Amino acid sequence: MSPLLTQSGHQPEPGTDPLPSAGANCYHYVSDLGGDTMRRRQFIRFVGGAVAAWPFASRAQQAAMPVIGYLGIRSPAADAPFVAALHQGLNEAGFTDGQNVTIEFRSAQDEYGRLSALAANLVQRRVNVIAATSTAAALAAKAATATIPIVFETGSDPVNIGLVGSLNRPGGNVTGVSQMNIALTPKRLELLHELIPKTRIMALLVNPGDPTIAAAQSSGVALAAQNLGLELHVLTATTDRDFDAAFAKLSHLRASGLVIGGGAFLIGRQKQLGALTLRHAMPAVGESRDFVLGGGLSSYGSSIADAYRLVGHYVARVLKGEKPADLPVQQTTKVELFVNLKTAKTFGITVPNTLIGRADEVIE
Repeated sequence: MSPLLTQSGHQPEPGTDPLPSAGANCYHYVSDLGGDTMRRRQFIRFVGGAVAAWPFASRAQQAAMPVIGYLGIRSPAADAPFVAALHQGLNEAGFTDGQNVTIEFRSAQDEYGRLSALAANLVQRRVNVIAATSTAAALAAKAATATIPIVFETGSDPVNIGLVGSLNRPGGNVTGVSQMNIALTPKRLELLHELIPKTRIMALLVNPGDPTIAAAQSSGVALAAQNLGLELHVLTATTDRDFDAAFAKLSHLRASGLVIGGGAFLIGRQKQLGALTLRHAMPAVGESRDFVLGGGLSSYGSSIADAYRLVGHYVARVLKGEKPADLPVQQTTKVELFVNLKTAKTFGITVPNTLIGRADEVIE
């Protein structure tokens, strides 16, 4: 077993004449009444035209701001911590939404089949760059355009799934960040085996609605189970309604441990899944800290927030003129391990001190 790694518009200055040229050039007092009337009319027409022009100038400045098309599985509200990390990355590179860049959000609301149409819509909008924040979103964006730059975030190997030709030389219009979580899924099984070494029947929960990730996780965890001499069953869930059936099946299979797979759908439900494992007294390892906060036994995975921050950096570099083909795919190196000792005590599990020592955070 290998070791775990842990528009703005221009406003006049206060006290200054907002129309200095108007007073000097358009309104001249003359004693002739008719001339005075004509001068006043000209002045009024000028002021009226200037006031009417200000909103148009402001809108033109807004339209001139570069536009980032955000393409995701879940809503920005559901992805709030990750969207915040994206903003952080942009801010660190000098871009602030609403000031010198605009972000347009497109969310599939967990309906993977909508991604192609949403990607096509961003292409029609002629956004400057697409931030594709999942494997499925990245594949949909790449299928929609070969010209608009795409910066992805994925837990998969971007070469194996056809996003780029190579990590160092992506080529084309696509580059991004890989956060390794698919490759780390087998490590979750190893971690679970370390926590409950006498258990011989384990299960893996995946989302078949995200087939690329589901297939990679299933094969990787199956191999790890074989090496550990474990019996593995793969359970599926594509909607929240599927969770109860999956947990009921765990009992039928006599499984005593559960590994939670990755992908946007399951990542978005880590707290919910953690609470379910606690309610069903099922030792399980999830992907993020939210799983442990929800009551799950442990979690192990790359920092997704850090990956989104790096996506923000790359989007900024593209907006500044760099080409995706020249930007090597980044791989996050921040891996986090969390352990819930309170849940372990509830389950009667003794967590090895060596594991506690490796943990980034222990919840007691």
